[in-house]
Order: sequence, then structure tokens, then C-alpha cells
Amino acid sequence: MCGIVGYIGNGQAAPIILDGLARLEYRGYDSAGMAVYDGEKIQTRKAIGRLKILENLTRGGETMRGNAGIGHTRWATHGAPSDRNAHPHMNQAGTIAVVHNGIIENYIPLKKKMADKGYQFQSDTDTEVLAHLLDYYYKGNPLEAITKVLHRVEGSYALGIMFADYPEEIYAARKDSPLIVGQNASGCFIASDVPAILKYTRTVYYMDNQEVAALGRDSLRFFSVDEEELSKEPVTIDWDADAAEKAGYEHFMLKEMYEQPRTIADTISPRIKEGEIVIEELHMTDEELAAVKKIHIVACGSAYHAGVTGKYVLEGLARIPVEVDVASEFRYRDPIMEEGSMVMVISQSGETADTLAALRESKARGQKVLGIVNVVGSSIAREADACLYTWAGPEIAVATTKAYSAQLVALYLLAMKFARVKGVLPKEEFRTLLGDLQCLPDQIELLLGQKQKIQHFASRYLGARDIFFIGRGIDYAISLEGSLKLKEISYVHSEAYAAGELKHGTISLIEEGTLVVALSTQPLLYQKTIGNTQEVKARGAFVMAVTNEENKAMEKVADYVVYLPGATPYFANSLAIIPLQLFAYYVAVGRGCDVDKPRNLAKSVTVE
Repeated sequence: MCGIVGYIGNGQAAPIILDGLARLEYRGYDSAGMAVYDGEKIQTRKAIGRLKILENLTRGGETMRGNAGIGHTRWATHGAPSDRNAHPHMNQAGTIAVVHNGIIENYIPLKKKMADKGYQFQSDTDTEVLAHLLDYYYKGNPLEAITKVLHRVEGSYALGIMFADYPEEIYAARKDSPLIVGQNASGCFIASDVPAILKYTRTVYYMDNQEVAALGRDSLRFFSVDEEELSKEPVTIDWDADAAEKAGYEHFMLKEMYEQPRTIADTISPRIKEGEIVIEELHMTDEELAAVKKIHIVACGSAYHAGVTGKYVLEGLARIPVEVDVASEFRYRDPIMEEGSMVMVISQSGETADTLAALRESKARGQKVLGIVNVVGSSIAREADACLYTWAGPEIAVATTKAYSAQLVALYLLAMKFARVKGVLPKEEFRTLLGDLQCLPDQIELLLGQKQKIQHFASRYLGARDIFFIGRGIDYAISLEGSLKLKEISYVHSEAYAAGELKHGTISLIEEGTLVVALSTQPLLYQKTIGNTQEVKARGAFVMAVTNEENKAMEKVADYVVYLPGATPYFANSLAIIPLQLFAYYVAVGRGCDVDKPRNLAKSVTVE
């Protein structure tokens, strides 16, 4: 989950590396460091804490002169955040520098082996063993040393490497952790993610597993782990560079919330042609789609919550049985995967380690896998049998908003497509749903316009210890996401419960003044949810309700009501999430939390 940036070219490396790391700080911010070749030796600077400390330490990179360097922003796995555990790590002679994202699973026996050979370790990290291994195998040929090391390590890695003996080159290597290489007229770049180098180039190469790149000022070569030179085709990134900037908003999260109408429109519009849903990326005929008997949805975090919504929508519209699994558990339960089933894996980054592992497990079992991802060219996009992109653009805030909303509408499109090819959705009903789908951007715009009301309400609960979210059916799915948004950025304890389960233990947690957020968007369940609301009110709860405009009866039992514009029950979660995102945001801001970079979290979870 750490961030890596490297540069070699005609410009000064340190300012470029710092700029790139600033755009990747969402990947980790426990510590930061750089290594730059100054013409005589490799200089290093490292600092615990946010990147700003490193920037101040190096005066924006001015004190580290040189045209080649590598940098790192850390999310700690092995070893507590500290200066000595910060990257880069060096060999004892200070002639080899390494930055690493991933986990070296066999580092303990490797560390013992190197210690037995007299190597002294200065940190608690798994990464330092790489620096000493490179030193051990280096006999004047960097590529040979790198490939020998890669043959001996187990686990995941994205690496940036420098050799003082080869100051005109930097090296990169990858296995199961994301890494891209970019090039422009003045030099070459490495980065964990596109936003880091979007300012400098739109021409990138996505590195595949067990590949090594050798970057020079005006040269770029790729090799296999067996030192065979490879030919790779570049990809042109069409993201708007301004999308990775705050554009006057106080936080990226707020900006990205306000980008949701456009994101949803961009994801929907290309897939509607002449009144029908056309998803060419599936590479499946209508007959093949109609033959799908079961769907497995696998994801983590917010993407998993999108999958829970997807289950209700796919089963309700297309009448296809759906199982939803947390990706980190999927492989270990030995899932039963029948012939004729399909696996959908959902990930914003397309690099989520557990989701990627689930994809590979599914393919090994002969399943067709569809990836739903945001990042073009990501590992899931490349390895899945087909990929449906959500056109959300770069999402910088750690807590997802617009990417989650795009995942929801992608699932709506798939559900409607399956329903049509299976012949279970009458044409008139399909047209109505299609119209409702296309109205979502405007309806979300309307809800975002209510931010001041939500902000005022949120200010009353800055000191809350516990908040509970309840809902039935598809409302339970959105309760999960609403609760997660609140806890991950405000650090207020919150939980989501199926409303009907309250009486089975949970209601014992309700006491005088406890805030309960009741979701009620399904007309058939209005009365049931009102009953559950009355139950928590009787125990002293203060209730915020999120419901449809027609459900005026909720006013009689709830203390505060947020009304949603009319929408089909299947699409209600796309509307209900907006006030929940705003509520979480304003609670976090009011508590003085770092909204874009919440503690202990990283944007892309690339380690298991």
C-alpha cells in the first residue's frame, strides 16, 4: 500500500519525486524518504510522519541535487513507523538503495542467511533484506543481481532500485504490487499509480508480474526475470490532469462527492445505445449471457458493499442467484462453483490483493471472471476475462465516494442487461428503469445541494461515541456503507444492522441520546422500518431517517428526516448514500480529522 516514485532525466529528481509522492500520499503516510545520486554518491533523507516533514527537511528537494532518484511514502507493515524503518533502505556500503511496496513473506529465513554471512540490519522491515541480497549478488551487473534476488524472494513487491555504480540508470521490478513506468522527452518515471506522473506524461507502460525495467535519461528497456528482453506497448492515459487536483475544494473527498453526478453519467451514457443497454466489454453474446446460472460477487470494503447492493438488484431484476463474498475469505472457504456460473470482482484500483487472488482462484477453477474496476490497465483489468470500467477518473481521498457510486450504476446496468437477455423484464418496465437510471445524476445534484442542512445536523453529533445504522433489504446494504464512511474518516464507532435483527441483542446497546440512522427507501418495507424506529425511540434513541418523499409517516417517529427524490427502489442506494457521505464528512471535519488521509488507512490495499 506504500507509494513509490522514481525519476531519471534532464531535470532535478528530488522536486519531481516529492511532487509525485504528494499525489500518492493516500497510499501511506507513516513516513517518507528519498534517495538521489548527487554525482558522487547516493544521498538519502528519511523522516517519520507526513511527507511535509521530508519536504521541509530537504527544502522542497533543493538540498538533494541530482538527476536520478527514487522515493517512498510508507504504510507500515513490518516494523513500527520510525526514521530507521522508513525507506529507502541501503546496503552497508551505501551504494545500493531500494524502495519497496509489498511483503517479502520469506524475509525471516533470508535475513538469518544474510546475518550469518556478516550483514548487519538497521531496521525491523522486511525490505532491508532486499538491499543486502542485492549487495550479495551484485558482481558489476545490476540486472543480473536483481533477477537473482527475485528468484529467491517470496511474496509481493514493487521495487525501485539504484546502484551508485550505474548512475545513469534506475531499475524497477514488480510482482503482485502495482507499478507503472512513464516516459517523456526529458526522462523516465516509475510510480505506484498514474496520478503521481500525470503532470509529466500520459505515456505509460503497465509492468506485468516478474518483469524488470531499466530506465535511463532517454532509454527504457524491459526484461523478464530470466533477463530476456521484452517488447511492451505504451498506453495513453486520457484522464484529465485537473481531476487529480483539489480545484478549490477544502478536501479531495468533498470534491469527489461533487463529481458523482458526472461520474455516474460517464459510466452510464456509453452503455446506452438506441434505447438498449450495450456492454461491448463483456465480449459475450446475448445467448451466452442468458446461459449464466449463478453469479459470485467478490470484493473488499466499499466495493463489497456495492456488491451487496448488486445482489439485491441482480436477483430482483434478473432472477439470477447471487452470492457475495468478502475477498479475503473467498479462497479459504473452498467455494462451490458450478458450471455456468460467473464471477464478478469489484475494485476501484484494480490492484486489491485479496480481490486479485480471488480472481486467480476463480480462473484456476475454470470460471469466467468479469472485473469491474476504475483504473485502466490495472492488474484485474488485464487478468479478468472481461472488464467493465467505471469512468470515475482519479480518486485521491482514501475514503471512496465517486468510485463507489460508479460501481453501483455498473451493477445496475449489468442487472438490467441480464434481465433483458433472460426475458424476465418486460420492455415497458425496462424503459421506465432506463429513464430512472438516466435521472440519477440530476437527482444526486439536488441532494448535494442540501449540504448545509446535513452540516448543521452533523454538528450536533461531533462528540458521539456510538452511532447505529439500520435498514431492511437493500437498505441494509446502504447502511453498511454509511456506517463505514463514518467510522473510517471520523473515528466514531458505528455499526450497521439489519433492522429486523435489533431485537436479537443489538437493541441492548441503545441508550438515551444514541443516534440511530434509519434507512427506509423500499415502499413494501416502510411500516416494518417505522416499527423498528419506534423500538429504538422507546429506548431513548435520537433517530435520523433517510427515506422517500412519499413516506411522510416517518416524520411521526423520527426526529430528523432527509427526503430523497423519487426513484425506483432498485436504484435508491445511489441517492441514499449522498446524505450519508455528507454526514460522515461534516462529522469528521467538525472533529478536526484528516478527512483525505484517515489514520491507519491507505487507498489501495495491495498486501494480504
